[in-house]
Amino acid sequence: MIEVEARDGAARAGKVVTARGCFSTPCFMPVGSRGVVRLLSAADLETLAPEVVLANTYHLMLRPGAEVVAAMGGLHGFTGWAGHFLTDSGGYQVMSLPCAVDDQGVTFRSSYDGSWQRLTPEGAVAVQELLGADVQMALDVCTELPASRGALELAGERTIAWAERARGAHHRSGQQLFGIVQGGSEPDLREKYARRMAEIGFDGYAIGGLSVGETRPELMMALAATLPHLPEDRPRYLMGVGDPATVLAAVALGVDMFDCVLPTRLARHGTALTSLGKLAVKAAACSTDSSPLDPSCPCPVCQRHSRAYLRHLFNVKEPSAGRLVSLHNLMWLEGLMARARRSVLDGRLSELREQVELVWSRQAREAVRLRSWGPGEPLG
Repeated sequence: MIEVEARDGAARAGKVVTARGCFSTPCFMPVGSRGVVRLLSAADLETLAPEVVLANTYHLMLRPGAEVVAAMGGLHGFTGWAGHFLTDSGGYQVMSLPCAVDDQGVTFRSSYDGSWQRLTPEGAVAVQELLGADVQMALDVCTELPASRGALELAGERTIAWAERARGAHHRSGQQLFGIVQGGSEPDLREKYARRMAEIGFDGYAIGGLSVGETRPELMMALAATLPHLPEDRPRYLMGVGDPATVLAAVALGVDMFDCVLPTRLARHGTALTSLGKLAVKAAACSTDSSPLDPSCPCPVCQRHSRAYLRHLFNVKEPSAGRLVSLHNLMWLEGLMARARRSVLDGRLSELREQVELVWSRQAREAVRLRSWGPGEPLG
């Protein structure tokens, strides 16, 4: 259930009520696939204070095993993080591996030891009940794009059938269950499967199968076709999207929750998110730069460390480099979500969107220009 506190057009600021308490929206969920956000500790999470952390069913069922996590007090006891957890179903990871999908479930080869494993809608529910997250996701069939209409319809029908089975198998009290809408970039399929998923009845609804090869206009068109057909009193979660401009555009359409590996993956490779766009920390220009990653960022990394120091850490392959930039990137993105929430409350989301779009679209154009520049041609 979501309690909507304010609206700005279709955008909304609210609170999602859970057995653990509540969390504010719109929100971004850092990805902690194996029960940890890469390079960060539970103490770092307390500094970061995300509304929700996402963990991955596929990884945890294989290592260390859901029974081990359950015996240690579930994800909260096992990890030492007392805040909200959401577990995805593992469907996206499974579909990206050698696998065979049938009407009953999916057989796949483990990326850990090569063994063959089986996951069904009921099995995914059982694993996530053992993991003990506050929110679990129904198993879905995620299809990479572009895909034929026939493939999208088959995935959509199986996802609906599996959602019905997941709904019937879910019994853990205090744990919410979200359904996932598929349909690729076809607006009519998105509408159809959104309506049918809503008829089953879930505690919340995710929009899956996007950010898997489609263009941004196609993504936004699919979202626009989906959201009007999901219940107003349930949270809406766009899976796998973390680009700042796309996140704010989705907030404007009525999305409440997001997750993505983008901020931490960029950080490990030496890229920081800033109010002026992406910053290549490893670049020579940072070697004597005493300024922080983002002068407007209040995070502890920006308050203490210079670009020159962080570049040095990357150059000497010091592991703390990725950790520090990961912490900055996540705090920067969490700060953007807080600004988005305030903007909705104040009825000024469009102003924030324009500011962010201007920066990130300019960077995208510059990246295209650099890629198109050939040897011997003047740059500038």
